[in-house]
Amino acid sequence: MSSDKYLYNNPIEINGKRINIQQVNQFPREPRENIIYIKLDTVQAVASDIYTVKENSMGAEDYTRNKTVVLGDEAHHYSASTKSEKEDEHSWESAINTILDAREDNLLLEFTATIDLDNKNIYEKYKDKIIYRYTLDHFIADGYSKNIRRIQTSNSDENNMLNTVLLSQYRKMFAREEYGVEIKPIILFKSQRIADSNQSEENFNQMVDSLTPENLEEFITRQMQMDTIEASETLEKTFAYYISRLDEFPKIVRDIKRDFGTNRVINANDSGQSGILEKGQYEALNSLESPTNLYRVIFAVAKLTEGWDVLNLYDIVRISDPEKTTGTKNATNAEAQLIGRGARYNPFEMNQERSYIRRFEDGNKSSLFLETLHYHTINEPQYLKNLVKSLDEMNLPTGDDTKNPLIDVKLKSSFTKSNVWKTGKIYYNEAVSVPDSYYDELGKYGINNKKDIIVPWISAAQEVKYSDFVGEDGAQQHHIVVQIDERYLNKAMNRLTFFHFEHLKQYLPNLSSREEFYEKNWLNIRGRTLYARVTRSMTKDDLTPIEKLQILEVYLQEVAQQIQRGYQKMRGTNKFIGYPIKDYIQDYRKRIPDYDTGKESVYTVTQKVKRYVIKEPYFAYDSAIVNLLEKDLIDRISERVNELKDEYDEVYLIRMDENMHRESSKKDNLKLYQFDSHAREIHYSGFQPDFILYLENSDFYIQIFIEPKGTNLLEKDQWKEDIFSFINQNEGELVINEDVEGTRIKGVKFYTSNDGRNTMDQIGEIALGKPFEGLSME
Repeated sequence: MSSDKYLYNNPIEINGKRINIQQVNQFPREPRENIIYIKLDTVQAVASDIYTVKENSMGAEDYTRNKTVVLGDEAHHYSASTKSEKEDEHSWESAINTILDAREDNLLLEFTATIDLDNKNIYEKYKDKIIYRYTLDHFIADGYSKNIRRIQTSNSDENNMLNTVLLSQYRKMFAREEYGVEIKPIILFKSQRIADSNQSEENFNQMVDSLTPENLEEFITRQMQMDTIEASETLEKTFAYYISRLDEFPKIVRDIKRDFGTNRVINANDSGQSGILEKGQYEALNSLESPTNLYRVIFAVAKLTEGWDVLNLYDIVRISDPEKTTGTKNATNAEAQLIGRGARYNPFEMNQERSYIRRFEDGNKSSLFLETLHYHTINEPQYLKNLVKSLDEMNLPTGDDTKNPLIDVKLKSSFTKSNVWKTGKIYYNEAVSVPDSYYDELGKYGINNKKDIIVPWISAAQEVKYSDFVGEDGAQQHHIVVQIDERYLNKAMNRLTFFHFEHLKQYLPNLSSREEFYEKNWLNIRGRTLYARVTRSMTKDDLTPIEKLQILEVYLQEVAQQIQRGYQKMRGTNKFIGYPIKDYIQDYRKRIPDYDTGKESVYTVTQKVKRYVIKEPYFAYDSAIVNLLEKDLIDRISERVNELKDEYDEVYLIRMDENMHRESSKKDNLKLYQFDSHAREIHYSGFQPDFILYLENSDFYIQIFIEPKGTNLLEKDQWKEDIFSFINQNEGELVINEDVEGTRIKGVKFYTSNDGRNTMDQIGEIALGKPFEGLSME
């Protein structure tokens, strides 16, 4: 059950107990403690075992005897009876219901990417049962996927095949030459019929086998003379790479023959009903990311539409099947789902770090080759029309792979002639490295090891009402001493993997032994009292040895979490450095994402990006390439410029776009770092707020950080707003490196659509000492 793609590996620990996962075909009659038994099966097989009595299978009574949790993937298949409004006593849905009805505490957790809530019966079934809905368009907008581009040319299938091989091989070389990264891009050739897929595989193998340096050069030259480079920016860059290396063609051809030979091709088709599992290819198809798996090409029809999980799929090529290509909606719906599945991000390692979200600006060369899935379509009008409709219905943002040039965003000449440009500064706090020698006692991790310890506790042996334990004035509770000795400490720490010395040493580098951890500088357990907060009816004598151990484990688990949060290699400080505006606020270039599908997605609501020309002098740049939420903020500030001008000689709104210094070390200076040692949530990396409102008069210079935020990101990014709040609440503790009198640094709560959180009022209070005036009355 081990795979590089799994996020969770052994050991698994729950409440201090080591838990083992054991795969079985049948649950045992006498389950052992601390073992989770897992049965992996299809819903068809589970239903068959329930409805057909046979040996060595799990019937309904097994689910009565054992508490069971069903984890149902592709769960839209479990609603056939609901959809049809007709109960089938032997349906998959009925089988699942049999398991759930077997015991009151049996549970079902369903996972699906295609829940049909437009069906009224499905909606009624799930309206009060959905735990979390994370739609594909949000998944893509948040950066957890590849970008998706469509390549449409008038090429034959054979030419498309060779184009894709050249593109795939260039991806591999680009990653290696530009970043020292090894990736293995996968190609999927998708047909509508098995016979056509098999024939395409034969053609492909023959094409690779007959490739020579001479006919490769002829092919690329011919493609560059056709409409191919106009239809595809990616192929144009690919051809340019090869043409610049004509003298290397013999080696390039040898590498292609090796990487795309017949032993690197999988045919995932099967004319029978049993599927690919019996052909011994399941492991190969589901481990394509592994360096030891050498496959580069897959030929398939419909076997890989569900349950296939591959992260390094970069090209899907639709074979034309000329005799049968119909462009039906059902066919394009299936292909849209396949595109969505293939768009999962490939978390390749770069600079010794593995990222699970996109690293590069959408549309630049690195993004194009390392973070984009290309779907090579067929040139059939009805097919293309239905494909776009299918992608729209899935809210899947895609666009044609045509050239998308960078747009220049320039500073206004009025701004570069101003004193603000010539002498002004913008301020960010300094981050310093923390040496291991710093961590010489527990207080350095943000843990108070001088105060007594209080652990809330409800005894399993006592029956209490909720009101008895959670009284508003605490009158129903009191503290009792938990009396322990070193045996309890050793036992608790042995049960918690974090406190095994070899693991503890990773976070406490100056600790010489586990026994030292008990001493004054660390846990200081002998200098403090451990209390349990319990109901009034309970005394210290009521605590059993097991309960004492559990109370101690609760506290130690909290300590472990605090140590992990507090151990940082870099830490923000309260010292703010002034960086000259003329050196840091610069012209930059940026692309506008050009999606033409996903019309109802988040991209087309607050996230749709456009270029807006802004002529008013308060905005430092001649234009802004921003989404609708960011434009909403700019407009709100624009409405208040005259009111601010009554108080300040200089008023500028500066867009702090990450493209300004994307390739420069300056970008690391223009970040805010957390410096609250008691923050609710520790984050090591800094961030760059999107806007600075610069205000200056003869008495004050005020810099206000402003960050627009979609409501779906408020909770996730709350730590950023907490930095703003901490700056405001601790203004007197900030150290400005030049100690310029009258310099004030502020931040405001996130700006949401239509100023839903009254952020503008907060800006008014900071800048003017009062909310802004109303705008309606003249």
